[in-house]
Amino acid sequence: MKTAVLTDSTAYIPKKTRQSNNIHMVPLNVVFGQESYQEEIDITTDDFYDMVKEYEQLPKTSQPSIGLMTEKLEELAKEYDAVIAIHLSSGISGTFQGIITAGDMVDDIEVYAFDSETSCLMQGFYALEASELANNGALPEQIMTRLDEMKESMQAYFMADDLSHLQRGGRLNGAQAFVGSLLQVKPVLHFVDTKIVPFEKIRTRKKALKRILALFEESISSEGRYKASVIHANRPEEAEQIKQEIEAEFDQVEVTISYFGPVIGTHLGEGAMGLGWYRES
Repeated sequence: MKTAVLTDSTAYIPKKTRQSNNIHMVPLNVVFGQESYQEEIDITTDDFYDMVKEYEQLPKTSQPSIGLMTEKLEELAKEYDAVIAIHLSSGISGTFQGIITAGDMVDDIEVYAFDSETSCLMQGFYALEASELANNGALPEQIMTRLDEMKESMQAYFMADDLSHLQRGGRLNGAQAFVGSLLQVKPVLHFVDTKIVPFEKIRTRKKALKRILALFEESISSEGRYKASVIHANRPEEAEQIKQEIEAEFDQVEVTISYFGPVIGTHLGEGAMGLGWYRES
């Protein structure tokens, strides 16, 4: 059985990495006024943050159409028997449900849908692991079992510099956002049951980042091997500094830097920072 791996653009896996690992992708969209852009195809992350500064209104986002998803599955069906489809959390987007619907409409390929219950490169970690297994001939059921194992140790915490983006986009409860803006808190956020919720209210950016690092340190065992990613919204220097801090203290952690691209950046806003990790072995 030949198995493909499919994810969406919010995994933020660079194009070269997708190509070299044989990972397929469907894009979500970011909409400025009347113009819609396919993330990672029509608009770069740098262009997005520049455009946000020029527009008075926040952009909107939309999931891939069922038509686009069925097209992608039909294309994959020409070469593959099955596809592992790994998508951003079902609690913040209908993309996961969309691939299930599309899968029911395409006969010639078996779709194994996986709800990452997260996004960004934590979602990407699942896709990269799945592609390595698929490229080595693992069966779809074996790959899904491994992804479930990864989920047991997958953690991510992040902070938004301005909660109004999350509140206006409907990804965070309005009352929570109001309290945040009133007190100028920089809450640490995380995913619980597929949704973004506050983990802890912290007054300053510096303290919020320090708390996220403390949570990371608490969960790291000296015996295991880990993969981690520092994720930033147009703050590359700050991300590099955090990466270096982790590398200096933890030999057992492989750290990469990733980013909040247009779709997730629309909801978190510029200046957001996150850290995600899982136990590799």
